[in-house]
Parts: sequence; C-alpha cells; structure tokens
Amino acid sequence: MTLALLRRLPRPHTLRARLTCGLVVLLAVSCAAVGLAAVVGLRGFLTGRLDEQLTEAGNRFAVSLEHKGELPSGTDDHDGDEHGDTRHQAIGTFGARLVDGTATHAAVVRPSGTENVALTAGDEKRLTAIPADGKAHTVDLSALDDYRVLVTSGIDGDVLITGLPLEPVEATVHRLELLAGIVFGLALTVTGVAGALWVRWSLRPLSRVAATATRVSELPLASGEVALPPRAPESDPRSEVGQVAGAFNRMLGHVEDALTKRHASEERLRSFAADASHELRTPVASVRGHAELALLHPGPVPPEIKRALERIAAESSRMGEMVDEMLLLARLDAGRPLERHPVDLTMLVLDAVTDARAAGPDHRWTLELPEEPVTVTGDAHRLQQLLANLLANARGHTPVGTKVTVSLETETETETETESGAGAGAGATAAVLTVHDDGPGVPEDIQPGVFERFTRADRRRTDAPGGGAGLGLSIVAAVAEAHGGQVSLRSAPGSTTFTVRLSTG
Repeated sequence: MTLALLRRLPRPHTLRARLTCGLVVLLAVSCAAVGLAAVVGLRGFLTGRLDEQLTEAGNRFAVSLEHKGELPSGTDDHDGDEHGDTRHQAIGTFGARLVDGTATHAAVVRPSGTENVALTAGDEKRLTAIPADGKAHTVDLSALDDYRVLVTSGIDGDVLITGLPLEPVEATVHRLELLAGIVFGLALTVTGVAGALWVRWSLRPLSRVAATATRVSELPLASGEVALPPRAPESDPRSEVGQVAGAFNRMLGHVEDALTKRHASEERLRSFAADASHELRTPVASVRGHAELALLHPGPVPPEIKRALERIAAESSRMGEMVDEMLLLARLDAGRPLERHPVDLTMLVLDAVTDARAAGPDHRWTLELPEEPVTVTGDAHRLQQLLANLLANARGHTPVGTKVTVSLETETETETETESGAGAGAGATAAVLTVHDDGPGVPEDIQPGVFERFTRADRRRTDAPGGGAGLGLSIVAAVAEAHGGQVSLRSAPGSTTFTVRLSTG
C-alpha cells in the first residue's frame, strides 16, 4: 500500500528539480533526526529528574494518608502531623493506599491543600499491577492524567503509592516540538529557495548547452546549406558541466564539418547533373534526328535495319525526356526561382484529365471539381507537369479498366505544416488535389521512398521499352515543395490516393 502510494506521488522531471528536492529531503531527514533526538533526550532527562524528585519525596504523603484517615475534599493540611507534612510536597503530588487491590485512601496536593481523589476500578487495577520494585513507573489515571508513581509496601501489609504528574514534562517536550517544528520549517523553506537558486546558478552552463542543442535539433539537416548556432559557452573544464559543454561543442564542430562537406558534395553532384543533362540534350537530339531522317529514306531498307532505326529513335526520345527531367530536378534543387503568377488550377486539371483520357482510353476517368474556380499562385507550366506526371503514374501502373478519380477542393487550414516545417497561418486557404485509383496499389516496401528519384514499382521493367526512369513522382514532390506545398501517399490494395496541398496565397 505504501509503495503504491509512493508510485502515485508526482516526481520531478528536471535535473534542477531533482537536485533541489534531494537537498530539501536530506535536510528534512536531518532535521527530523535532530528533532527526534532532542525530544527523546529532553523527555528522558526531565523524566529522570522527576524520578529523582519522586525518590526524594519517598512515601511520606502516602503514609500521612494511612494514619490520618479519609480527608474531606478541600481540607487544608498546613499544620501537618507527626507522620507527614504536605508543606514539603510538590503541587500535584499524588498519594494512595491500597489494601487487597482496593484504594482506601487517595488524594492529591493542591495549592489550597490536599484533595481526595475518586479512583475508578480501572485506576485501581492499573495501580495494583505496578510492582513494588523501588522504580518509578508511568500510569494513566482517569481523574488525573499521566503520573510517574513509586510503589512501596506498608507496615500493615498494605501498598503505598506516591506519584508526581508528567504534565510539566509533557508540556516542556511539546513546547520543544513546536519550537523545533517552526525552526525546522523555516530552515527547510529558506534552504529550499536558496538551494533552488544555487542549483539554478550551478546548472546555468548546462541549461545553455540544452538551449543550443534544442536550436540544433530544430534545424533542417536533411539537405542544403546548414548554419549551426553559436557554440555553447564553456565553463570550468574541471567540472562535469564544463566537460559536457566542451564535448558538445567539439561534436558540433564535427557535425558542422560533415554538413559542410555534404553540402559541397551535393552542390558538385547537382552541378554535374545539370551540366551533364544540358550537354546530353544536343547529342541525344542529334541521334534522334539522324534516326528519323534515316527512316524517311525513300529507298528500300531491310526490315532489320528499319527495326533498329525505330528502336534508336524511340530510345533516344526516351533518353531525351529523361535528360529533360534530370535537368528540371537539378534546377529545382538549385533553388531556381519559378514564375509567380495566378494560375487557374481548375483549368489545368480539366486539360490534364482530357490529355490523360486520350492517352489512356481503356481507363475510366472521372472528375470532381468545385463550383468556383480554384486559383493558386505559381508556375503554370510546372504545375501542369505535376498533374501530367500524377495521371501518367496512375495510367502506367494500373491495369486496363481501372477507375481514376481526380478531385479538387479548397480547405481552411488552422495549423497545417508542410514537410519543410513551414506552417500555414491560422485561417489560411489551401488547394487540395487528389488522384485516386482502385488499382493494385503501391507495394509496401517502396512506399517510404516512393518520391525519391529512380524509384520504380517494378524494378524488372527498368529496361522495358517505354518504361519510365522513376523520376515522375520525384518531380511531383519537387514542384510541390517549390510552391510551398507538399504531396503525400496513402495506398492499399484496391485504393491508392496521391494528395497534393498547395497554398492559394
């Protein structure tokens, strides 16, 4: 039960809170130990002094009760008698005479004299149970509260009991407990506040390291040039915090070097792809032109030669398209600015579906468009290419008879974030384009990288005539990102949906 209760207690999560709580708990344990030792020690000391007073008093008061007989309530005994004198008894002294377990006399000393005490059967039983061993014992009397009593045997075979009240001892101990509680409470409060400030000051370098690490974690490190934030301030290298700060700064230095080299490598590769694509356009076009020219020769051409020329023309055309796509991707990677004009996206969708219906008459093409035109700001040619690639992908990777549904709508975004991390403002409007088909779906193993370059659903078709190069969807993603949007895929057997979101602002 106790362990379950401890598990439900709130626990501090930060190192600063844990250190402060640990400090306060240790101090609380120390204060409790000191307070307990002081209370126990004081109670023992005062009880010992009370026992000494009880021993010094002896049984004179009890003997006086034995020989004087019953005293009426409030009787003054200032004159004393030959067997005892109440003037030498402390206020609150208790005396009793027991015969065969029954109290014949019981009285207590008051400021005005002795006063009879009516003992209950329980009081008599507790008093009778106390041994006459010459030692003081504590007993709880219903009429008088706690007493330290000393039991002796009388000359008549009776039992004489003398006691002193424990109330002064308990009052003193309670006063000490109250004082210790107040002092220790103030000490814990002051120590908690001072400890929190001290721990905060001591961990300030670590907080700076954490702040720097947070800024680094928010940087897009996947691609492009990355500017790391300033290094964390270093403190005393002999301390653990200083060692952590130094190691973290060295790690940032290595990461920055690696990112710089990666960016340089990307730039060289991007430049190479752009240059190579640009340089290949002319010879590819030349090869294609010569092949088409040879096919136009009026003379007889052997069937084998004609077939070879046709294949050369087809492959050179395919290579030309691939070179154009690689050149487009290289330009988009380089951040070449696109045209920024209002574009009627509804008309682009209509034209793209019309072209797709002509290219794939065996598919069922349907349109779902809003009543009002949807306009976005961007490059009309690139957006048209985005639509054409999505529809070509749906046509080329689904069997005959597949239903392809193209829909366009607008939605109001409250907190939609793009893949690049930029969020649309509250209330921003986005154009949502979806291309859905009921084909076999995209294989699960390639879905995570479907928008990467040279990704193909069936790699065995790489060398198939007319097969794509696997750049169509990567161009879709690049064009959408260049327009500040994003593209996503949700696919399962019988249902595949590509969704493109573009800001209308």
